[in-house]
Amino acid sequence: MNGQVLKLIDLGRRSYDETWALQKDLHGRTVADPTAPAHLVLVEHPPVITLGRRADKAHVLQSPAELERRGVQLRKVDRGGDVTYHGPGQLVVYPIMRLSGARRDVHGYFRSMEGVVIGLLGEYGIPAGRQPGLTGVWVGDDKICAMGVAIKRWITYHGLALNVNTDLDRFRLIRPCGIVGKGVTSIAKVLGREVPMEEVSVRLVRHFAKEFEFAGAET
Repeated sequence: MNGQVLKLIDLGRRSYDETWALQKDLHGRTVADPTAPAHLVLVEHPPVITLGRRADKAHVLQSPAELERRGVQLRKVDRGGDVTYHGPGQLVVYPIMRLSGARRDVHGYFRSMEGVVIGLLGEYGIPAGRQPGLTGVWVGDDKICAMGVAIKRWITYHGLALNVNTDLDRFRLIRPCGIVGKGVTSIAKVLGREVPMEEVSVRLVRHFAKEFEFAGAET
């Protein structure tokens, strides 16, 4: 924003707890220092189900014991939204940045994030868009990208989860975002082939920097 350079942190595959600790650290540093750079954390998580502030536990369709047996963690977090799943093959993106001026608009922030993903998917010829009254990015009635954010002192954290090569059967463990009558999909499912995660990450960063008017991005 305003000619700043976006700082990238690509964690590869990293646990949810470790990444959550990093988010809190970056958020705290940004609160304390008005000149702190914006950060974009990119990560794949091992299997984990997260419950947002308004989550209904009934939307987790398996017991904690069964989830543990299947190697899936369960975490309650302070983002907005309901229940979602993270796992290998899914690109999770956590922007830690200060919203100022005309950007101090929560709904506008969601629409901008959706626009980033819609633009990225357009490069693959995927006709993605929005659903009235719902957040995230959709291909028809199937959600391809979930979003759940938190904003404190107008500094963002949490973010989006884009299904790239995700095992979609894992979503049967939950009622995604508590929504009935909708499905989930991935880039791989739509295209009929797997797509390199690094390629998707590079393209997403480019669209993100353009949408939020950064001068560029660097590690």
